[in-house]
Amino acid sequence: MVTTFRLNAGNAVAERSITLVGEHASLREASAQLPDGAYTTFRTYDGNRVLRLRQHIQRLEESVALLGRPATLDEFATRQAVAHALRATGYPESRFRLTFAPPMLFVSVEPFAPYPPALYESGVWCVSVSLHRDNPHAKSTTFIASAADAYRALPEGAHEGLMIGEDGAVLEGLSSNFFAVMATADSEASPVLRTEESRVLAGVTRALVLEVAREVLPVVPEAVAYRDLPRARECFITSVSREILPVVKVDQFTVGDGGPGPITRELMRRFQALVRREAEPVL
Repeated sequence: MVTTFRLNAGNAVAERSITLVGEHASLREASAQLPDGAYTTFRTYDGNRVLRLRQHIQRLEESVALLGRPATLDEFATRQAVAHALRATGYPESRFRLTFAPPMLFVSVEPFAPYPPALYESGVWCVSVSLHRDNPHAKSTTFIASAADAYRALPEGAHEGLMIGEDGAVLEGLSSNFFAVMATADSEASPVLRTEESRVLAGVTRALVLEVAREVLPVVPEAVAYRDLPRARECFITSVSREILPVVKVDQFTVGDGGPGPITRELMRRFQALVRREAEPVL
């Protein structure tokens, strides 16, 4: 069950400016019934701790500007609205979707359970899909319905759909960012981490992964060509709910040796350490 609250971002900060909108069966259903706008998603840790909420707020502001509706959000008011939703629902862990349709901010919350550990131990299968974002840097709610349709069309057993650019570049997932560990032309050089930058959403989790990745190996902000996937040593996708999730197969191609690789595992470990250091109370 998803519960949605509304905050009038144009009003003075006050608890009474937060009102209940209603309940929905899913985040997708909630978004379908809200005004079009920008959105961002995040989860809690230890019940009331969140990671880089300020970056999520900045992302909302950047997205509405790209959508032609520039506006600002008061960070403290937003934190108040999130804290109000946490108290009202009382879930052990929560997943939030903030939808900014200026001047209104909608706070949708549902109970959150991490993905099964088995997925991280064995990795997942992704398939290519024919879909793209018209405005790739703006996280717009108008893309949610298209992504939902694409998910329903995935073959049984596929975890995620990967969007391929017209030039054959692997861009991003329907709800994730994509990374590949690739060998360099110099066989003695260290591998590099490749990920598209200019044509994909600049996710907050993606930014955090890049922070920890730069401590481990060189990062090249360029997409991997679909034709080069058979040469990938490791692949993984990232999102708020998944964090870092190994990918062991794309379409018919087996990635590396068919299991999560050592670099992916190290990045998973470092990401968890970052969460322990930086996740902070909402208020």
